[in-house]
Amino acid sequence: MTDSNENARAGRPRGNLSRRRLLQGTAGTLGTALASAGIYELIDGIAKPPDRAAVADSPPIQEQYILQNEPVVMVDGSGVKSSNGTIAVRVPALHDHVITARLNVPAEAKALQEAQHHLESVLLDLERQFPPTPTGVATTVAWGLPYFHHYIPTLGKASGFFKAGTRYPAYLPVDLMASKAEGHTVYALQEARTFPSDQPPPGFGPVRLEQNDVAVLLRSDSLANVKAAQKVLFGTGSNQAGSLFKVTSIRYGFSGGGFYGQQGLPSKLALAANIPGAQSIPRQAQGFLGFATTLDSNMGPGNIANLETLPGLTDQWPNGYFRQGTTMHLSHLFQDLVAWYERNFPQYADRVQAMLQPGLSPPPAPGTLALQPPGQSEAEVAQGVQRYHAYGHTGSMSQVDSTTSPTTSNYGKAYPAGTTIPVRGDFDTLDNPFHYTSDPTADHYSKKKAAGLHFISFQPTIAIFNRVRLSMDGYYPDTTLPIAPRSPHAGINSVLSTTHRQNYLVPPRRHRSFPLAELLV
Repeated sequence: MTDSNENARAGRPRGNLSRRRLLQGTAGTLGTALASAGIYELIDGIAKPPDRAAVADSPPIQEQYILQNEPVVMVDGSGVKSSNGTIAVRVPALHDHVITARLNVPAEAKALQEAQHHLESVLLDLERQFPPTPTGVATTVAWGLPYFHHYIPTLGKASGFFKAGTRYPAYLPVDLMASKAEGHTVYALQEARTFPSDQPPPGFGPVRLEQNDVAVLLRSDSLANVKAAQKVLFGTGSNQAGSLFKVTSIRYGFSGGGFYGQQGLPSKLALAANIPGAQSIPRQAQGFLGFATTLDSNMGPGNIANLETLPGLTDQWPNGYFRQGTTMHLSHLFQDLVAWYERNFPQYADRVQAMLQPGLSPPPAPGTLALQPPGQSEAEVAQGVQRYHAYGHTGSMSQVDSTTSPTTSNYGKAYPAGTTIPVRGDFDTLDNPFHYTSDPTADHYSKKKAAGLHFISFQPTIAIFNRVRLSMDGYYPDTTLPIAPRSPHAGINSVLSTTHRQNYLVPPRRHRSFPLAELLV
């Protein structure tokens, strides 16, 4: 007889959860999708919750996007926490869920203000039940341009931030640097665009540039906590907020699990789902491609990703309405593990050079999860292309996503040159492409599991994201690398297939519920 612990260790379903049910997606009703987690039910039984310090009973911070109580651990080359570790890695939440929606609220001041009060009441109740950290549920509410365009056409009331009669988009944060460079007003939040290497899988159609009103990111070490939060936010009871939304997608995923010597979630779940190439994922890997995605040096420190933190970047310092907010990019990509581990980069050294930069000679450690990237200037990337006819993923972006000179923030924090600005929040998924979609045909929904990535990046302006993403394809402001952007010589691009993109504005916590609705008449 096999007990539940043995089932969990073997990656088999627990209790009466059949393997078929675990491997299925859900194309059914929204209620079914919210109640079921499929293969993600395995996570809490096969992953040790991360060690997190006890959190004092203090008010949540205004920065919704910052994951509070996210410890930094020192790991060895295999990615395991070690007293002799030399690489600092942030330990993310085990569970990541994103729910996107359009609004089910009339575009009228009274209705929107009532909705604002109702949603904020529900969020406050949720925070009283669960602390806003991974031990409870960390909640981030982000708003797309369709919300502002359709629901906030004109501000009817004057405030300390705006004049009465201010029209969309003049109330949005202004990207001062991009405006100066382009000679006209550019806003921190822009419509999503495609990039040179964007290519969906065969038969998928063009990349879908989504038009959701809102996206909610839930992060926790407990699936039960996430599901409880989803029920409160998207259920239709009297004390729930689901009547405000028409859910368009539910996106499930995971990260880590292997920092404490256990088999990581990417390896464990990919094997359980019979994903081609899964047997090659390093045992402790944080992500499907086998490398750490939350290296502390590659994540913006503190509140650097706020709209107002870096001087002269936006108009939100010192008293902007959206001060302590940021912008968010959300996309979905498939990851071809066979191409990564077998066809395009069969040797460990090949993968290191594609992920970091060509010319590196790593020690022969095929299970390595965490390598500290050396960092490259744009000139060094170009020199590498001349010598090796290739560039690496991290190397191509390291100059563009960081401060170019020593900088003191508006809050008095000194950042050395080369300090990373964006904060990544991406996570692996087996959704194809989503756990649930309200439009299975347009989203090319399939119940067959697939290795994917729900990519999330927080940065002060979308112009910064666009600049970083273009550099990943070898496109810089003053030059373009002579490498086809989907070539195996172009970092990791050849193993990624993008399907969806959208940009959002993440307000500060005080304005997270229907921002600006209080200024309508």
